[in-house]
Amino acid sequence: MSLILYTTVGVSDLPRAIAFYDAVFGALGCRRSHEGSDGWAGWGPSYDEGVSFWICRPFDGRSPRPGNGAMIALRARGEAEVVAFYEAALAHGGTDEGAPGTRPYYEPSFYVAYVRDPDGNKLACVFHQHQPDE
Repeated sequence: MSLILYTTVGVSDLPRAIAFYDAVFGALGCRRSHEGSDGWAGWGPSYDEGVSFWICRPFDGRSPRPGNGAMIALRARGEAEVVAFYEAALAHGGTDEGAPGTRPYYEPSFYVAYVRDPDGNKLACVFHQHQPDE
């Protein structure tokens, strides 16, 4: 059983955010869902088939605010996808929070890149089966 059903982050400019997430999820081989409606966009499997990721304006009408310490980690199928994710994010208004590579405080098999989307939400893209000696 998967614990997470979906993730939603608030955005201030839906078209800008859609362009950003189309690029970063596209780098991971994931297309936008057809289940979205006016004011919403989502990526990933259908609602009943796995974890999906959604964006919208906050329901309370206030400006979106990223959470301090909150981060969403996305799975990559290899180092090249981590790099493609990172490059797509930076090319579409994201900011660098840590270039692709390993970190001395994680296992050597943990290959990761960190970015923030245009609204400041922190994302990680991880390939956790990196073989540094190959």
